Amino acid sequence: MKLTILGGGGFRVPLVYGALLGDHAEGRVTHVTLHDLDAGRLSAIARVLAEQGAGVPDAPEVTATTDLDEALRGADFVFSAIRVGGLEGRAADERIALAEGVLGQETVGAGGIAYGLRTVPVATHIAQRVAALAPDAWVINFTNPAGLVTEAMSRVLGDRVVGICDSPVGLGRRVARILGADPDEAWIDYVGLNHLGWLRGLHVGGRDQLPRLLADERALGSFEEGRLFGPEWLRSLGAIPNEYLHYYYFNREAVRAYRQAERTRGAYLLDQQAGFYREMGKPGTPPLAAWHRTLADREATYMAANREAAGIGERDEEDLESGGYEKVALALMRAVARNERATLILNVRNRGTLSALDADAVVEVPCFVDATGAHPVTVAPLPYHAVGLVTAVKAVEREVLAAAESGSRTTAVKAFALHPLVDSVAVARRLLAGYTDEHPGLAYLRS
Repeated sequence: MKLTILGGGGFRVPLVYGALLGDHAEGRVTHVTLHDLDAGRLSAIARVLAEQGAGVPDAPEVTATTDLDEALRGADFVFSAIRVGGLEGRAADERIALAEGVLGQETVGAGGIAYGLRTVPVATHIAQRVAALAPDAWVINFTNPAGLVTEAMSRVLGDRVVGICDSPVGLGRRVARILGADPDEAWIDYVGLNHLGWLRGLHVGGRDQLPRLLADERALGSFEEGRLFGPEWLRSLGAIPNEYLHYYYFNREAVRAYRQAERTRGAYLLDQQAGFYREMGKPGTPPLAAWHRTLADREATYMAANREAAGIGERDEEDLESGGYEKVALALMRAVARNERATLILNVRNRGTLSALDADAVVEVPCFVDATGAHPVTVAPLPYHAVGLVTAVKAVEREVLAAAESGSRTTAVKAFALHPLVDSVAVARRLLAGYTDEHPGLAYLRS
């Protein structure tokens, strides 16, 4: 079975390959094709994978190419983790937004809109090439903004594209750990959009254990989200929000922390990863050791500005483990390829799951997965405060998709102006002007 990884020179690709190395069952991935536009990055990551696979029986063969069509031909699965504009683009997105006093995070607010406007046309082109060259392939999308990009690709590929994210899985595992439950045995009631969702229950043996956690002040303040939002706010909501909702619930504090920081997250990652790839270009550099060292620093500093805004300091060691997006991707591939039924939180077309949204809107909810794909599970309605956020942000996503399709500058301004975290139409106009001046990839926005 062949897996093609788009963005194959990306730093986190070894996580995916590492997950594949542990799979020895029939129907496993036997060939991995890495595709990237940067040959130097491809070469560096290929070296890391070679060391990872050394001595592992039946390690998947790895090839690399800068030709998209070559990479897609014969693929059974396509994993998309591209970054249009690179980390330079992310750093610019943050800087331009913060100069206007609004959030520039890569998936939330003005930064997410700018990133989406750059990425949707490219993702749509990829979907079209998949449809032409590998029509039976399943696409697993990790490219951010993941929900928006998955919805754009679904307009070409239908249900054969599924979006994944590690945030809900990581949240579910942390809550299960605090409750003394096995996360693999628990039913996690999670619902929303990508990076805009709530864990509303954790059921073990048919019984919801979340009320027990919400009633325990000490336990509620003992894990990442409890410290980030505070026990009082979590009890007010009656749910545990995805960590990205900190940007909404504590927006003023988050923006202030980002503006006061020595550098933004994007600027930090730009410097860090440039250092890693430079190091990999030196003869004699041990690839895997260099990669592990860089990864540890990356994970420890995740959402540092938000923790600074909340006054909670560094992440606890037990909170450093993410949900493992590579494990989600592998579980999804296994379920489809082998008809091994699994339950996963995924980004899929709504199809009536959330009554506030239309059938084609991509949502992030628990799904049953088998050989026929991912099927969203019916969930209880959202409370009005959550409906307001979800529908407002989905409306923004639809304006981004419309702007990407039409090239309308007016529609792009509307996308910025309608976002809950952008407080003025005048600011929206200045944001778009700043982004189009900075990013050649937005030259298609004409009038």
